[in-house]
Amino acid sequence: MRAQNKSQPFSHCCRVYYEDTDAGGVVYYVNYLKFMERARTERLRASGLAQSQLVGENLLFVVHSAEARYLAPARLDDELSVSAEVVELNRASLVFRQQVRRMCDDALLCEGRITVACVRADSFKPRAIPEALRAAFAGPGPIPAGE
Repeated sequence: MRAQNKSQPFSHCCRVYYEDTDAGGVVYYVNYLKFMERARTERLRASGLAQSQLVGENLLFVVHSAEARYLAPARLDDELSVSAEVVELNRASLVFRQQVRRMCDDALLCEGRITVACVRADSFKPRAIPEALRAAFAGPGPIPAGE
């Protein structure tokens, strides 16, 4: 099922610190994935759930695959906006479309497509996403894939 989101995608703000950069003061490429991870975690928290809570329910979300396109560099002290929009919601996985933008000029710096699987915490075997979480991720008006 594709998730239909009539509102703006969730966005998380963060700042580029010295530890995020290389010797030239440019964000090291893998750190964009860290920024995206934080945005997905904060999106879950904004729905009223914490990752620590899910472990107690024998549930984890793990990254299955990640695609990233790097378009422009972020630099030391830049303030960033990182979106986390669910674009596909399946029985035991979700796909996020994510963007990292510099806030001062709204420049798109990096965009990604991240597939996250729902697994049992004790065995790492796939499990269905619970209905309450599906509803939180789907947003208003989920539609079947292909429509």
